[in-house]
Amino acid sequence: MLTLVTGGSGSGKSAFAEDRILSFGEAKRIYIATMYPFDEESHKRIARHRAMRAGKGFETKECYTGLANIMLPEDCTVLLECMSNLTANEMFQQDGAHENTLEEIIRGVRHLCAQARHTVIVTNEIFSEAASYEGDTVLYQNYLGEINCRIAEMAEEVVEVVYGIPVYHKKKMTDHKGGAEK
Repeated sequence: MLTLVTGGSGSGKSAFAEDRILSFGEAKRIYIATMYPFDEESHKRIARHRAMRAGKGFETKECYTGLANIMLPEDCTVLLECMSNLTANEMFQQDGAHENTLEEIIRGVRHLCAQARHTVIVTNEIFSEAASYEGDTVLYQNYLGEINCRIAEMAEEVVEVVYGIPVYHKKKMTDHKGGAEK
């Protein structure tokens, strides 16, 4: 099952995504970290996220580019955080996919889903800002928007976290007998 979790900065989406992984029960838990530690601020954010995951049984795999190359243990649960960073890395890192970012990331997401029992992907809602951008920033927004749309199509669940409150835009339902239905 694939779940896409989105929200603005500080919305609580990371905590929600971790709780969602824990709700799937006992399994090998893999955290795919995509933030490249390039400055002091990124080091602080990485430390904060590590502290949030402490004691929850996650094994961390760092993946800045090339998501399709990750090999996962059988029947694991995966939390990828975050798609926004991965998109920027693929666009701008020397070993990134550059103009093939969209295709490379979708191929990587399919690769994860084929290996994992449950995959939760965190992304950012960056499209509500009133600011006007140009150049590479507009290209980044276009790529991330298209990637988010494609993942939402593939996903059984799409959740936007607003002020810590999950708002389901797409939700996998269970019938009264415990079976799944959409």
